[in-house]
Order: sequence, then structure tokens, then C-alpha cells
Amino acid sequence: MHTPPYTGTVLDRILEARLLEVEHRKKVLPETALKYGVKAASAVRDFSAALTQPGINILAELKPASPSRGVIRDPFDPIALATSLEAAGAAALSVLTEGEFFRGSLKNLRDARKSVQLPVLRKDFIFDPWQVWESRANDADSFLLIVATLRDQQLIELIALGRKLGMEPVIEVHTRAELNRAIAAGSRIIGINNRNLKTLDVRVETSFELFEQIPDECIAVSESGIRTPGELAKLRAAGFDSFLVGTSLMLAPDPAAALAELLGGKLRGE
Repeated sequence: MHTPPYTGTVLDRILEARLLEVEHRKKVLPETALKYGVKAASAVRDFSAALTQPGINILAELKPASPSRGVIRDPFDPIALATSLEAAGAAALSVLTEGEFFRGSLKNLRDARKSVQLPVLRKDFIFDPWQVWESRANDADSFLLIVATLRDQQLIELIALGRKLGMEPVIEVHTRAELNRAIAAGSRIIGINNRNLKTLDVRVETSFELFEQIPDECIAVSESGIRTPGELAKLRAAGFDSFLVGTSLMLAPDPAAALAELLGGKLRGE
């Protein structure tokens, strides 16, 4: 079992819960069964290409709840959300699949993906190769790896397995040290999380502070806390390729209208 390192933060409770759940699910659904599921899965959609199109590439996140805010959206309809966000100009989707703290599910991911043509990221706390196989068997096109929750060898192995299955993962960092580890592991998509996972505070400035250290050949994603067209424009001008936006969309009465307003009429390709 590839256990995650303990962080001494709120993450511990989430990681402990995920560790127990994955251990149980591995007994119920062995990796050999998942490999058959991968063979039957839909073809992988090009996630990297979606994040590097001309224009403003929003990675729109479908998130029912979070530890910091509790329930964000109820009722939660992944199909209606996915189709409306695609129509409003999202470049790709991120779907929360962790159930206890975020009220997500793999069913939400499957339902969202089958209703759109966009590539879909599985957002979860992934630390075991079994979870990577599970992601692809459930039609994920990419998945999230959080550097703060992984040891270096785990990170390298999970990236390699993702690429073997055709999925380029998003490697999430929050500090310069984590960014250095992501680069050393050979990451190609680097997400700077503006949320401090130790305190849950959000500072969009984190993206600006770390951006210059991202290699030119990497795809740069700014994650969390982006609420206005002005913030989006500044991040785009700084050189970011894509922008993950979740909570502000999910809190809006009409997430698609909120996305269109955030884009300011500048949809993909404009």
C-alpha cells in the first residue's frame, strides 16, 4: 500500500479517511478487475491540449461541498452543470470524487463526462496506483496529484502510470519547495494552488509569486480564489495557460452565467 505522508494539518483527517476507503475498495475491486475496466473505457480526451488553446482556458470545477465551506451546492446535478458550463465556454472540467468531505463521487465524474465533449479531470486525494487505474476505468482524462501529500518516489511512479494510461496528471503545488519537487519529478502540467492547505486561506498572489519558477515547457494552471475578470486578466497576462475556478461558480445561482461573466465575453479561441 502506498500510504500518504502525514502533514500535521486538516489534510490528515481526509488522508486517513481516504487511506481506509482505498484499502477497503481494493479488496472489493482488485486491480486486475480495474484493468479490464480500462480496456472498456472511452478513449482518452486530450487534457493538455484543452488547457493550451488560444484564449482563456477555464478549468471549471464541479464541487458539491468542501471542508472550508461545507455544502456549496444542493441540489447538485452534474449533467446539467457540465453541459451548461461547456456551453458557457469552459475548456475542461474538474470533478470532485471524494465523498466524505466534498460529497463527490465517481458517478458524478462519469455522468458529467458522458454529457460533454470536454476532457475531465478527476480531483481527489490520489496516492496509490490502484486509484490511477480506477480513474481511467471511470473515464477520467486526467487526475490530480497533490505534492504536499506524496513522497517523491510516489509522485514519480504515479505520474509514470498516468502517462502509461494516456493521462497527463495535474501536479498541484503551493510552495517553492513543492514546485521544485514537482519539476524534479518531471511534471508537465503544474497547478499552483492559491489555497494554503494548512490554513485553508486563499491568496491569488501565490500564483504570481511562483509563476516565474515554472519551466517554459510546462503548462501552468492557477487554482482557487479567482473571482473577477480583472484577476483572470492579470493571471493570463502573467503567462498562465489555464485557470481552475470552482467555488465561485458553484455558489452562483446560475454557474454558466457566472462563467460567461468571468470570461467577459472572451470565449475560447477569441
